[in-house]
Amino acid sequence: MANKNLGAAKKAKNDEFYTQFHDIEKEINAYLEFSPDVFRGKTILLPCDDPYESNFFKYFALRFKDLGLKKLIATCYDGSPISNKELSLFDDELVENKTTRTAHKLVLTDPPDFDGMKLVDLPNIKLLLSADKYHITRLHSNGDFRSDEIKALRDEADFIITNPPFSLFREFLTWIMETDKKTLIIGNMNAITYKEVFPLIKENKMWLGNGFHAGNAYFYTPVSREYANGVYDENTGLVKFRNCCWFTNIDHGRRHIPIPLMTMADNMRYSKHKEIKRKEYQKYDNYNAIEVPFTDAIPSDYDGAMGVPISFLDKYSPEQFEILGMCENEDLYKLKTKVYTNEEKKNAYIAKFGKNGQYDLNASGVIIVDGKYEKVYQRIIIRHKRNSYESNP
Repeated sequence: MANKNLGAAKKAKNDEFYTQFHDIEKEINAYLEFSPDVFRGKTILLPCDDPYESNFFKYFALRFKDLGLKKLIATCYDGSPISNKELSLFDDELVENKTTRTAHKLVLTDPPDFDGMKLVDLPNIKLLLSADKYHITRLHSNGDFRSDEIKALRDEADFIITNPPFSLFREFLTWIMETDKKTLIIGNMNAITYKEVFPLIKENKMWLGNGFHAGNAYFYTPVSREYANGVYDENTGLVKFRNCCWFTNIDHGRRHIPIPLMTMADNMRYSKHKEIKRKEYQKYDNYNAIEVPFTDAIPSDYDGAMGVPISFLDKYSPEQFEILGMCENEDLYKLKTKVYTNEEKKNAYIAKFGKNGQYDLNASGVIIVDGKYEKVYQRIIIRHKRNSYESNP
């Protein structure tokens, strides 16, 4: 029910989910550990971030001098539902007569020293902004990232960092990739399979970030709790997601750590997964690859193609593996060895479910179980890179 309701939220564009400060800090630290000066002398654009409400703004404003930033730009779109609840930016925009913020931008170039102040505290944000209020100006447009005004800010920036609206993820990523900017954004893990995303990952132009703690992402939501039954906590005001990740083209150390693997024989002997233990790895009926349903079950000594879950990308090292493509209907990567006819799909449906229908076998990898066709979940096709890296047995 939780995923269904969150899907409804996306469809209705009720997708105002706000990232926690410590999650941003943890993620950015991973890039700084790999390259301490990655942000030095750079301009960062936060294109979906009200400075009074966004933890992205609070983090980068607080660490502006430590990071050596040149400029920090934050923009807020017109009518943001979370805005203006506690403070107002302009004299004619008061809490008592206006419930939403007008579109504006904040440009920070020389913030004051904080002397131990916590920027996560609202009074300190007010102090910061009031000290340099001339940096805050209304936008001429409504603040939509697709407007010419925000595009100009995008073109000025070196980095684009934010948690974009879930319903606009495809458009937002395309908007970024029209440029050669560095980026760090949050999205649903299923976005890996989007036609706008997967080619970038395959070509090593984008990858997953360091990630949320234990794979659990918690966001504050002001308007969507009715769509998040089962994952919304009334006590904390947070919504829990198990399938969110960071998408980036900023390098970090974890993506260069190889996955420790066992041989195929040892996997079949010692694996904790019943699908692997004491069983042969199955070959797909429609791809020249073996089915590997778990990342930790990838055999170290198999040189052919392997179908692995999309969650594999959370541990993917480009020095260890090559991504060949993905199991999908259109065969964009020319990996299919068989295309099923309508008659075969109908017969497979009857055999599996005992009634008339059509089993969409061409949409994924297919294995044969007890003489019946079985679709597997979404798979990425990979193989070992033996020339530059030898997996540890």
